[in-house]
Amino acid sequence: MRLIVGLGNPGAAYAQTRHNVGMWVIERAAARWSIRLAKFGMAHRGSGRLGSELFELAGTLDWMNITGPPLKGLLREFSLTPDDLILVHDDLDLDLGRLRIKQAGGHGGHNGIKSVIDTIGTAQFVRVKIGIGRPASHQDSADYVLQAFTREEIEILNPCLDLAVDALECLIHRGVSVAMNQFNVREQNSTNEE
Repeated sequence: MRLIVGLGNPGAAYAQTRHNVGMWVIERAAARWSIRLAKFGMAHRGSGRLGSELFELAGTLDWMNITGPPLKGLLREFSLTPDDLILVHDDLDLDLGRLRIKQAGGHGGHNGIKSVIDTIGTAQFVRVKIGIGRPASHQDSADYVLQAFTREEIEILNPCLDLAVDALECLIHRGVSVAMNQFNVREQNSTNEE
């Protein structure tokens, strides 16, 4: 069984912000896989199966910077380890609309990831990162992630959200190495380099 968690902040005021793209992916996955998400405790959750693989989708566990404790509670509830966790979240260091799968690593200044690592005591879990781009040089990162996307940004982001659900399917069925090889592909440059 896998636990797939999308990070975000609770409440309508934050639902459309850059920091909540992890939850957007969970909602898309639920729609594609015909899973009903329901509020249970601090999470919106739903159980499903892809082929023979069971999984639990969850999102908006609590405020981003205290995501770790409720996530640890879910791991305990389903008798899972961090190896069974797939975390979907926004990433400032990726261009808008880019996707990257990563096994383990640091928190990179992301307070949600820091909370998870600090609480479960390891960074050994899979991340599906959704690029939200960097703020302008004069803009604070904390303010930037709590702003809503523009219409133009959403048009760029939408294909990445669908691709993220494809990546989750690959992770569930074929594992991390295959998914990384398939989805961590840089776009070809317009000029060929020797």
